[in-house]
Amino acid sequence: MLSSQSLSDADRRTVAAWAAACAERVLPLFEAESPLDDRPRDGILRARAYSRGELDTAGEIRRRFVAGRAAQSVSSSAARAAAHAAGQAAGVAHMGAHALGAAAYAAKAVSLTAEGDEADALLEAEYRWQIAALTPAVADALAQLPALGSDRGGPLGAGLLASGVLGQHIRRLQDHLHARGSAHPLP
Repeated sequence: MLSSQSLSDADRRTVAAWAAACAERVLPLFEAESPLDDRPRDGILRARAYSRGELDTAGEIRRRFVAGRAAQSVSSSAARAAAHAAGQAAGVAHMGAHALGAAAYAAKAVSLTAEGDEADALLEAEYRWQIAALTPAVADALAQLPALGSDRGGPLGAGLLASGVLGQHIRRLQDHLHARGSAHPLP
């Protein structure tokens, strides 16, 4: 039986393009520090190709860790978070929940480029961009995912994505996804 975090193949392909767009926004943070390392860019391109049906699920599951491993080759926290965002986007073929991980790491990456109120403003701007970039199909697919921390297995379990800026960002996205049908949807 599939995990509730997997989503159907069609839904994973739908959310992969959004995850790639989130990761691509912060890719320059990685490439500024490691311009010759193409693993994150390749992961984003593969996520986009997967979303268009050009790559098979099994092949992408086998390659899903490559982009994220680039985080080990850079020293700044923002560049590492950008590589993780690309890795999460590449992981969508395996589990749809990785799309929320890509968004969260992208938000973390932009917030790490500043401090204090400026970091908060960048985080807010990234959140608003991600919400604006949600198509109805992407929002519907992501709304099927369990609440962060409620399902022990997978990326939305009690692990890394559930804590700190990552967890706060995912919870906020999920709150929006579940409230969007009400009379007073967020952002």
